[in-house]
Amino acid sequence: MADIVIIGAGTAGLSAAIYALRAGKSVIIFEQLAYGGQIINTPEVENYPGIKSISGFDFAQGLYEQAVALGAELKFEQVTGIEDGAVKKVKTSGGEYECGAIILATGAKNRPLGLDREQELIGSGISYCATCDGAFFKGRAVAVNGGGNTALEDALFLSNYCSKVYLIHRRDEFRGEAKQVEKLKTKENIEFVLNSTITELVGDDELSGVKVLDKVSGESRLIEVDGLFIAIGQMPENAAFAPLITLDGAGYIVAGEDCKTNVEGIFAAGDCRTKTVRQLTTAAADGAVAALAACAYID
Repeated sequence: MADIVIIGAGTAGLSAAIYALRAGKSVIIFEQLAYGGQIINTPEVENYPGIKSISGFDFAQGLYEQAVALGAELKFEQVTGIEDGAVKKVKTSGGEYECGAIILATGAKNRPLGLDREQELIGSGISYCATCDGAFFKGRAVAVNGGGNTALEDALFLSNYCSKVYLIHRRDEFRGEAKQVEKLKTKENIEFVLNSTITELVGDDELSGVKVLDKVSGESRLIEVDGLFIAIGQMPENAAFAPLITLDGAGYIVAGEDCKTNVEGIFAAGDCRTKTVRQLTTAAADGAVAALAACAYID
């Protein structure tokens, strides 16, 4: 039995562990794959306060080592369900564990295009975060794939750094806000590529272009770019908690800035919860808030 069980060993989960351990609580962290979360795929992080530049892997490694040094126990087991009660239970592929409070920090996966070599080129031209990686493409041509607000915001952000931004969308109209679209139209270095889908990633060790199919004309086109920012949504992994925890229509855990879910003693931190901004800083902040709330609940 542990005081607090944390599900997920990304930035939010590891930050929660650090705060809970420093408060004198025992902590078990469950992770299905590898600790660190999505940030381990980012070659360079330059927007975390107090750290001028660090690789995503080194950032995650530092969090992990700090948590373990404080006494965190990390188990690589898949969580299959949780139960509420005076003593809460966490069911995993390795057994059943009891605890006083639970912090859900499962994160969310970026929705991929599903193209050949997409995973291979992450960090070598492929990115899912314009605010994280946009500055690396200063003065170069890039493409953004997507039609929602995130894609529109990414294109506008990148237009301040990049020589050319191609905004590729599979429909003839964007799903994002009309005001955002009007802003994009005023930018001379943004080109809309509508009714089009990316069919192939071009380049050897690094991305050098994308092949795009116009669904109306049937014509294929090669667009030479050094970067492709994929913004077609994220996929939270909260299905195992659905019988107990309230999720929104997209599958995110309904929880506010206090990180409290609909169940007393169960908290949600990081990208897995309903929120507007999903960044390293907000994940770390959620971890601290959730951990201190969990400690207060136990006490």
